[in-house]
Amino acid sequence: MNKANWKAYTAWFNICIVWGTTYLAIRIGVADIPPMLFAGVRWLTAGTAILIFLKLRNIKLPDKKDLLPLSIMGLLMLGLGNGLVVFAEQWIPSGLTALLITTTPFWMIAIESFSSGRRKFNGTIILGLLLGLGGILLIFGGNIKYLLIKENLIGVLSLLAAVFFWALGTVYSKYKKLSVSPLMGASIQMLAAGVLQFILALFLGELSQIKFSTESTLALIYLITFGSIIGYGSYIYAIAHLPLSLISTYAYINPTIAILLGWLVLNEEISSVIVFAAIIILTGVAIVKHGITKLRTIY
Repeated sequence: MNKANWKAYTAWFNICIVWGTTYLAIRIGVADIPPMLFAGVRWLTAGTAILIFLKLRNIKLPDKKDLLPLSIMGLLMLGLGNGLVVFAEQWIPSGLTALLITTTPFWMIAIESFSSGRRKFNGTIILGLLLGLGGILLIFGGNIKYLLIKENLIGVLSLLAAVFFWALGTVYSKYKKLSVSPLMGASIQMLAAGVLQFILALFLGELSQIKFSTESTLALIYLITFGSIIGYGSYIYAIAHLPLSLISTYAYINPTIAILLGWLVLNEEISSVIVFAAIIILTGVAIVKHGITKLRTIY
């Protein structure tokens, strides 16, 4: 494996692990801080921190022609995609949120195939994706009925929209070639999303609803550092170097990480069903990787 691939797979691994912890942090944060303000402060702070760090290292700013595409990526993936997830977690528990996010790979493959006019999947990839989805349903299957409760419906619809915008932004980012370093591009995307969310927070009157607590503050700091700077930076790098079919499988691994986190931190029981489901999910990821290799031999 060459150096670029090694870095790309490391970035993908970061996404799988780190983003598995962010759903819980978001759930804790929105208990006290209004959702758009919470998300806006997160992305504005992370984007500014990365931008300052890169400028101190004399990394070139994006050209003017790249600002609009970068802003579109940021608004789709972070402004609308992540923003709607934060909004939805006012009603939907973090584990169930992770369950709905597992539809991301299907959206990515469908949008990529439709937009490129060339098939980006085969039977092997579809089998792997279905296995991954089956593992998630096995873990959370007993809770699916709660998604249909009337009070939770707005959260469910928000999450479905979030998945669509995230997948659309990811595919757009994959094929929009820009002359900017991945991290510099990520910082501009974060700032664009943060500005949108902060404007929405002002429009919705969220500034008057702030109730800071130790838990919400720590959750915000964690999301800025790990979820945004490390996690999203890794995501942007992985998109540029790996197939979307493989990258998208993080959505299957994240919920498993959430289960393990509950066991380690909250002493929640891990049943044999959960262990079996985790094996199914990882098998699905391996099958997707094999399907990608077969697809490359065709094209």
